[in-house]
Amino acid sequence: MSELKKSFEQDGYIFIPGFLSNKEVNEIRKQLDVFIEKVVPTMPAEHKFYEDKSDEKTLKQLQDLHNYNPFFSEVLNKSRFQQIAEVLLEDKVIGKNLEYFNKPPKIGKPTPPHQDGYYFMLNPPKAVTMWVALEDVDEENGCVRYIKGSHLTGMRPHGKTQTLGFSQGITDYGDEDYSAEIAFPANPGDLLIHHALTIHRADGNKSDTRTRKALGLIYFGESAKEDTVAKKAYQQNLKEENLAKAVV
Repeated sequence: MSELKKSFEQDGYIFIPGFLSNKEVNEIRKQLDVFIEKVVPTMPAEHKFYEDKSDEKTLKQLQDLHNYNPFFSEVLNKSRFQQIAEVLLEDKVIGKNLEYFNKPPKIGKPTPPHQDGYYFMLNPPKAVTMWVALEDVDEENGCVRYIKGSHLTGMRPHGKTQTLGFSQGITDYGDEDYSAEIAFPANPGDLLIHHALTIHRADGNKSDTRTRKALGLIYFGESAKEDTVAKKAYQQNLKEENLAKAVV
C-alpha cells in the first residue's frame, strides 16, 4: 500500500490488476442483471441514462445503486474499496455513489475529458473515484485514459457537453493533452483509482458486438467540505435539462 500511495500522489491514479476475483466479478454481474430487470424500471429518470431512451438495451449508466440494494450498499460501504480509499486520502471516507457504466456496441458515446472534482464541488478536493472492469476493456470498446500528474495542476475550465451522464467537460482540451494520455486496457476485476482532479476520458465503443461494463465507486474524505448550495442548484438544473430531453 505504501508504494501504491506513493504512485497515487505522484501520478494521480493507480492501477491494481486482478483486484476482484473471477468469482467476485461473476457475483456482481449476477446482482446487476437482477437489479437491471427488477429495480431499474422503478428508478427516477435522473438515476438512469440510455443512449436511446426508446431502447432499454442501450442502458449506459445508473446512479446510486447503493441506495436501492443492500448488496451494493455493502460493496460501497463495507469493503476493501472503502479501506483503500481511506489509506489513499489519509482520512475517514464517506461512500457517496456506486455507479454502473456501459458503452453499448457501436453507439456507446465517448466520455468527454473532465475532472470529477468539478462535479463534486469540494474544498479541498479530497476524493477518489474507483473504476472496476466487469469485462474485457480495450481501445476498441473504450478504455479509460489518464493524463499523468494532472491532479497537481488545478482545475481546468469546464463547460456543457452533449454527452448524457457527463454534462461537463474540459473546454480547452487540445492536441498536447491527447498526446499526453495514457490508456489503460483492463481485464474483469482490474481496478483503477484516480484523484478528484485527475484528468481522464474514454473513447466511444467502436465494437460491433462487445459491451463495456464497469462499476464506479466515489469516496469523499470526511474533512472535505461540500458546497451544498451550489451542488443542489447544479443538480436541479441538470435534472430539468434531462427531463426536457426526455419529453422531446
